Amino acid sequence: MRKKRLAKNTVSSLSLQLTSVICGMILPRFIIKGFGSEVNGLVNSITQFLQIIAFLELGVGAVVQAALYKPLAERNDSQISAIMVSASVFYRRLAKILLIYVVILAAVFPILTRQQVDPLFSVLLILAMSISSFAQYYFGIVNGLLLNADQLGYISHISQAVTIILNTLCCIILIQLGSSILLVKFFSSIIYLVRPLFLKIYVDRKYKINRKIKYEGEPIKQKWNGVAQHVSAVVLNGTDSIVLTTFATLSDVSIYSVYNMVVYGLNQFFMSLTGGVQALIGEMWARKEKCSMISFFNYFEWIVHLGATFIYTCTGVLILPFVEVYTAGILDICYIQPLFAFLITLANAMNCLRLPYNIMISASGHFKQTEGIFISSALINLVLSILMVYKWGLVGVAIGSVIAMSFQTILLAYYSSKKLLDRSVNYFLKHLLVDSCVAGMTVFLTNKISVETFSYLAWFLGAINVALVCAFVSIIVNAVFYWNNTRIIAREMLYRLRKNIKRN
Repeated sequence: MRKKRLAKNTVSSLSLQLTSVICGMILPRFIIKGFGSEVNGLVNSITQFLQIIAFLELGVGAVVQAALYKPLAERNDSQISAIMVSASVFYRRLAKILLIYVVILAAVFPILTRQQVDPLFSVLLILAMSISSFAQYYFGIVNGLLLNADQLGYISHISQAVTIILNTLCCIILIQLGSSILLVKFFSSIIYLVRPLFLKIYVDRKYKINRKIKYEGEPIKQKWNGVAQHVSAVVLNGTDSIVLTTFATLSDVSIYSVYNMVVYGLNQFFMSLTGGVQALIGEMWARKEKCSMISFFNYFEWIVHLGATFIYTCTGVLILPFVEVYTAGILDICYIQPLFAFLITLANAMNCLRLPYNIMISASGHFKQTEGIFISSALINLVLSILMVYKWGLVGVAIGSVIAMSFQTILLAYYSSKKLLDRSVNYFLKHLLVDSCVAGMTVFLTNKISVETFSYLAWFLGAINVALVCAFVSIIVNAVFYWNNTRIIAREMLYRLRKNIKRN
């Protein structure tokens, strides 16, 4: 049962992120071509400002999910109901705060951009884009957390993928018909209302949730202990565009959004491969199956490092040619920024490498013990980005992200190794050595490969060559340093190949 659910969650999460990446690349291109780079920068800036309200979520979502593991394993309906009701009360309060925040944002944001965009236009766009955010907090989040904790995240993933596809199609049709960006974003928000309503109906039918239950004491024991982790995630992932909006230009925001669309999309795509792992590790931790958990984690950690290194090494080589193809014919600003491309790729690679350690900490509920790591990394990113953006613009913001992400990854790996896994930190250092060898050798060997940029097909053919070289280097280096793991993977692939041949 565990393997089946993990497989379903992984495949559905992967499909969701593929959908997000593809649609996330298609739609901005239409917006830039239809409305210009400044409007694209404006849309991305407002999106980040609206996501700042997630700052007030204070990490409760991660704690709620962790709190649900044990009652779900025991099928304790009354405890599940108490946790759901407590969480629902919190998120409905947050939805009301969002309404106040939107009013304040509508008053302040036009002041930041008054020399670039008409103030009334900015206000109306903020109102149109805030509808879906309100629905998310008022209806959808708690039900999604329950499904994820019960290893049924694939239900949420599928509904989200369908919503993204419908939204993309609707927006493209409206843009092609000559509609304004206001109308496009209004219809987009209406479409995103459907998903939270669907999740509520599904959860009400699937579970025996007593939404009127009375409980004594707080059923979510560590309700505020996820604050630091959450604040750090919001700052590391969401403040770059805000810093650029405040201290640079909307054109800089547009350049940032194009590169971030690629690397962050890949980040989410890679994280989708681990979609069901936290729930699985959380169940093992709740049942005190420590030996099985450590064995599984060691293998999972290796897979993450192997995959992240492959994905982001290829990205580092291919991102500039891709942006050149993607922005062909767009002449209002220059999108080719080599140093920024390298730094933002490195920052997101470090963000991916921290994934197994972050999952281990969340699954074990060690939120309070690690809050110092998350707070300090958020402060490093925010302070360095603001200080450096004046002199170096986009590059300064990216440097702040690289330093903060690296700092957080190293400390999370150290804490997980020492406090949760009872092992030496040399395991992590060995992974970093192998990652560096793979990346360095791949860059050296692909230096002579020409990636053409006159069409997507030409770029894709060049990308295949780069990916093959990187895959070959990854296999050789990992076979040297991690022979047993490489052998297990090869044996599993041969077994499945033979099984499929016999079946056919």
